[in-house]
Amino acid sequence: MPIIGLNHYNLRAPTELLTQLKEFYCEVVGLELGQRSPLSGSGYWLYAGGQDVLHLSLADPDEVRLTHVVTTIDHIAFTCTERPEIESRLKRHGIPFESFHTPTASRFQIFFKDPAGNGVELNFTEK
Repeated sequence: MPIIGLNHYNLRAPTELLTQLKEFYCEVVGLELGQRSPLSGSGYWLYAGGQDVLHLSLADPDEVRLTHVVTTIDHIAFTCTERPEIESRLKRHGIPFESFHTPTASRFQIFFKDPAGNGVELNFTEK
């Protein structure tokens, strides 16, 4: 049973933070709100290029969800296009970010945090 790719990742949060995450990943990162299965509970499925990549699920009211803590997950990375537009969007939303050019890989990378403190990396292939 070989693994052939990443299907999606899940962020679980209380209502207010879940709404902030949905807005952030749609308005800032550029994912699109998409169809979700009724079996997936309350929350949202966000898509990139027609593929569901991020499941935002509602934490139970009595569930303790720690945010802004050190975990073993450092960041999630997306392959992107239109770097100038995304950089403008980050600046417009006041999102601090760092960027790096990796000439050996012909890649440009942008790093920033989402509202829950999770790391986000955007990768752009340079021609």
